[in-house]
Amino acid sequence: MIRTFAAIIAISFAAPVFAAGDAAEGEKTFNKCKSCHMIVADDGTEIVKGGKTGPNLYGVIGRTAGSADFKYGDDLVAAGEAGLVWDEATLATYIADPRDFLRTTLDDKKAKSRMAFKLKKGGEDVAAYLASVGPQS
Repeated sequence: MIRTFAAIIAISFAAPVFAAGDAAEGEKTFNKCKSCHMIVADDGTEIVKGGKTGPNLYGVIGRTAGSADFKYGDDLVAAGEAGLVWDEATLATYIADPRDFLRTTLDDKKAKSRMAFKLKKGGEDVAAYLASVGPQS
């Protein structure tokens, strides 16, 4: 547990510094995400109609990883239990390579992510977009 927490702290300092994302570009890029993810506000307002293969991404920025009402993989839940809370930079790093992110975060070479899609470019924009449509916006 302490090793895991230490790894999360190390990643937060070792992760590349992302320039502020562009929410307008992120809205366009989110089209690649909506086949699996929707954005639906707590009151039921549908911001982006999308798939249900992945979790609802409303309010993901500021949320503990693996804690929303969804059947997450064990490793993402473990990362959340170890203290991982999504912010824009961390989410952008995760969506660039989910499996590698979890392996590094958990210090476990066998960690897996149920999200197989990798968004190599534009992750910081998608994270900025998700922050802009969340409950704090």
